Amino acid sequence: MAVVRDLRVLLRFQGFRRLLAVRLLSQGADGVFQVALAAYVVFSPEKQTSAAAIASAMAVLLLPYSLVGPFAGVLLDRWRRRQVFLYGNLVRAAMASATALLMVTHAPVWLFYVSALCVTAVNRFVLSGLSAALPRVVDDERLVVANSLSPTAGTLAATAGGGLAFVVRLVVADSDAAVVLLGAALYLCAALAALRISKELLGPDRALVRPGLAAALADSARDLTAGVRHLAGKPRREATWALAAMTLMRFCYGALLVMLLMLCRYEFSSTTDDGLALLGLALGISGAGFFVAAVVTPWAAGRLGPGRWIVVCAAAAAVLEPALGLPFAVAPMLVASFVLGLTTQGAKIATDTLIQSSVDDGFRGRIFSVYDVLFNIAFVGAAAVAALMLPPDGRSAVLVITVAVIYGAVAAAMARFERQ
Repeated sequence: MAVVRDLRVLLRFQGFRRLLAVRLLSQGADGVFQVALAAYVVFSPEKQTSAAAIASAMAVLLLPYSLVGPFAGVLLDRWRRRQVFLYGNLVRAAMASATALLMVTHAPVWLFYVSALCVTAVNRFVLSGLSAALPRVVDDERLVVANSLSPTAGTLAATAGGGLAFVVRLVVADSDAAVVLLGAALYLCAALAALRISKELLGPDRALVRPGLAAALADSARDLTAGVRHLAGKPRREATWALAAMTLMRFCYGALLVMLLMLCRYEFSSTTDDGLALLGLALGISGAGFFVAAVVTPWAAGRLGPGRWIVVCAAAAAVLEPALGLPFAVAPMLVASFVLGLTTQGAKIATDTLIQSSVDDGFRGRIFSVYDVLFNIAFVGAAAVAALMLPPDGRSAVLVITVAVIYGAVAAAMARFERQ
């Protein structure tokens, strides 16, 4: 298989191997932690979860970071990225352990959310840093392949972590706290893996490294404006359009995920354990779509161009999502999970590649942090819209059709841009 051959070539780069190890462990821990939170918030037997409750949880966990997220990019362009991976994962291991303790002691809900927020906020630093560091460990010729395989491998690791979390909760111990502690252990392993990377390898260049936090924050507004202006420059217009398209596709994915949570919780299962198992199956099938996207995207983007591949992904989702979603049956919904995993990840790989190949190294941290913030805002906005549109059982034809229209609009707008 071409993907196996490409991976073998990339693994010859020592820096890539070590950065990939950090990504796999870190995102595997993310998958464990996220499933534990979902199980605790949505599938606890004593809770009657609603779409509004899910939206509120997402807002509490993601929106506060969206207010400070752009500053993360400014710091990433000043701090050594290896150190971000080391200390970021150590902090997450400590905060995840604290979250598990709060679960066991039945602490106030707001305190639980504050602790979980600390884990997810640091996560933004780590993921943005991983994307910004990738061009430092492979050559330009292999960047599109590396950008296809590395983030997708991370997504698959998160899916595998989520699957492991399901197994631990359903088989080993019916305890969300035990699952969170598993995530803390994986975060610690990711921090140890970061120690194998040279401090200087991942950048930014020494001339850009300014360790002083106060000085960095004082200049952050000006530097962030410069980063956005850099992205908006004419040579990077395609990357800007791709980022806008990916943000809307993320909105669609978020809305459908909330609907899937509600359907698994109430419509498709009679018990919380059955609902949790079905959700795990759906997310696993979606992960298979991510893998197929990693295999197909280098070939498709190489022949069509990354922008036109985004058009194909959005158009396919616009057609297949309502066809598979409107029956509101388990089998078509599982197929839809695969399709959305493939199209969403395929578009993301193309977007990442456009940004990485057109943005200067000194701006990548800022741009990828803005990218992450847009993702969060789109996801929380989607949850809010879904909360307004979804009935208690999760069945909403209006939501399915609305999402299909958005996908279609994204495909049409990107196609028009590419023709120009």
